[in-house]
Amino acid sequence: MKKIFLFSVFAGLVNVYAQAPAGYYNSANGLSGAPLKTALSTIITNGHQDKGYSGLWTGYKTTDIDKNYENDGSILDIYSEKPAGIDPYNYTPGTNQCGTYSTEGNCYNREHIVPQSLFNQNSPMVSDIHFIRATDGKVNGMRSNYPFGKVGSATFTSKNGSKLGSSASSGYSGTVFEPIDEFKGDVARMIFYFVTRYESKLSSFSSGNMLGSSTFPGLQAWELDVLLAWHNQDPVSQAEINRNNASYTFQGNRNPFIDNPNYVGLIWGSQQPSNDTQAPTAATGLNISGTTSSSISLTWNASTDNVGVSSYAVYMNGSLKTTVSSTSATITGLTPSTTYSFYVVAKDAAGNSSSNSSAISGTTNAGTTNPTTDCVNENFENIPTGTSSSYSTRTWSNGGISWTATDARTDQTINNKAITVRNGSLTSGSSANGIGSLTVTTQLKFSGSNGTFTVKVNGTTVGTIPYGATAATTTISNINISGNVTVSLVNNSTTNRVAIDDLKWTCYSESAARQISDATVQNIKISPNPVTNQEIYVKGNDLQKIKKAEIYNLQGKSLQTINQPFKNGNSIKTQNLGQGIYILKLDNSTMQFLVK
Repeated sequence: MKKIFLFSVFAGLVNVYAQAPAGYYNSANGLSGAPLKTALSTIITNGHQDKGYSGLWTGYKTTDIDKNYENDGSILDIYSEKPAGIDPYNYTPGTNQCGTYSTEGNCYNREHIVPQSLFNQNSPMVSDIHFIRATDGKVNGMRSNYPFGKVGSATFTSKNGSKLGSSASSGYSGTVFEPIDEFKGDVARMIFYFVTRYESKLSSFSSGNMLGSSTFPGLQAWELDVLLAWHNQDPVSQAEINRNNASYTFQGNRNPFIDNPNYVGLIWGSQQPSNDTQAPTAATGLNISGTTSSSISLTWNASTDNVGVSSYAVYMNGSLKTTVSSTSATITGLTPSTTYSFYVVAKDAAGNSSSNSSAISGTTNAGTTNPTTDCVNENFENIPTGTSSSYSTRTWSNGGISWTATDARTDQTINNKAITVRNGSLTSGSSANGIGSLTVTTQLKFSGSNGTFTVKVNGTTVGTIPYGATAATTTISNINISGNVTVSLVNNSTTNRVAIDDLKWTCYSESAARQISDATVQNIKISPNPVTNQEIYVKGNDLQKIKKAEIYNLQGKSLQTINQPFKNGNSIKTQNLGQGIYILKLDNSTMQFLVK
């Protein structure tokens, strides 16, 4: 915001802590980089009172009121406010809450600047007023869960000039959302708040092409560059100060990057730290954490840097394969029974590169030589007709399996007929002979954004299926659940309309079940499996000789490490694993387990 730039600069020169209680940031004094970020995280976590999702409506009556532009007591909406002109519409606090909307100006709702889908709508993030703004429902819906960035070619423009379209930001080519210049710094500082307040949880969040999975720097390299530029371009305004103070009264904690904008540079550096000539240290501990017949998962220890590591380049057989911001990666599209060599290079925001990590080789699993048997093969040719374009619960049967699709229509196609789910799910009846691997084709219809279905077997999450504007076929391998199974695909969006076609899964076969381990694992097994009560019981010979236990998810991300795990018994206590499939690695032996 620029209206009160001179005031905010003057206030900052007089006392950078002018709006915070005396001593509020004392424990952060003298720190910089990751230690400063962690100290601020502790400060703003203390005192945070979760008022609940519905409590935001109450909070907005003091936090999101226009006292700096029209000063008329209406909702200050960053997606409709025109700083130098007449607003296209105004909202009365408490009166024009959504509700439903079809066009701009219908109502205002709760816009998560960091999309709530990235943290599964969990508390306290889902109701944290510091990064959830009162905004127009239609524009909020168009922004969806896209990251923020510079728009090249716009596909949508709001009435105040906020844009959705293809990215013109260096390092990212997907769809992005760009607010007007007046509020770019506001957005940046809200996101900086989020990755600081919840830095200890970032490893469990989805990235959304914006978040990083580690506490520092906490953001994708390209997104960090965008936000640093916006922070510098649009200094803290009186409206932000007012909102921070009101949020503190309402919620009990503050946004430190509004109170002291210098924290941004102290933690993340400038937009282009040209004076940074020190390269990160080489990554260590490169390890093969999992293999399939077509993929190899890698993990490694974080590098260090005088400013901060921004990304890791993963090389396969000497060629760059992918770049990630976390300390794990899964390389897909590989050939069965083939050995590949990998190494990793760390990079910082200034473009300095570390030396190569030590190389490691991994071999993909053997592909099956016998054709798999499909237990279920649903082509949706038997779905009901009638009012095909309306959304309702649809039921039908095929091949002895009953199906139910909620909030679904039947007039869209992929490969002939398809079922289209909006705010609902597709669920099978009970099928015998278990499930091995599941394959399905999806396509986003009409407008909307890329997203995912959550796949559940007998109520337990086993993976996700992505969807986008182009029809795509996805396989979840090695689910491997025996007995009677019920399969559900649940749309994680309430508005995206997604067609589903050619859904099938193979029967479970004990002999064909995935075994990502060497011969030593044959004497070690998890019992019972699925595990319960966050405790894994392991049976086998010489367990006391095992030096290290590691738990990974199916994307190869390390979740927990325990040294000498069986020193005092034969069980491992896990750290709050959600429902799903995980990998347990015991020294060089690995096996899967299911958490209910």
